[in-house]
Amino acid sequence: MKSARTPVSKISGVVTAWGQVAVFAVGQRVRVSTRAPVGHYRVPTYLRGKTAVVEAVMEPMAVNNEEEAFGRNAGSVRHYYRIAVPMTDIWSAYAGPPSDNLRIEVFETWLEGIAE
Repeated sequence: MKSARTPVSKISGVVTAWGQVAVFAVGQRVRVSTRAPVGHYRVPTYLRGKTAVVEAVMEPMAVNNEEEAFGRNAGSVRHYYRIAVPMTDIWSAYAGPPSDNLRIEVFETWLEGIAE
């Protein structure tokens, strides 16, 4: 489930276009989608279904390179996010500190909001 945040412009009274404002915010908990599409996709299988915390919203917005590779994107742009996934959630036998995280940048369409 995605966040239901209302787009807010940096200029009072200006309404932003759909997708122009990041769906997720720094500090928000998200889940990596578990879908299994055919072909080459840029989200590692071992991260699908894992929960994470958004550490950064990457600027500027970028083209979804997965869709572009299949000729389906037509140049539309959205946000990438740097997320942190606890290492212990990825590898149950991880022996390092529980505060260790794997950080990866993931395109917006792969993330789902988690109700808190």
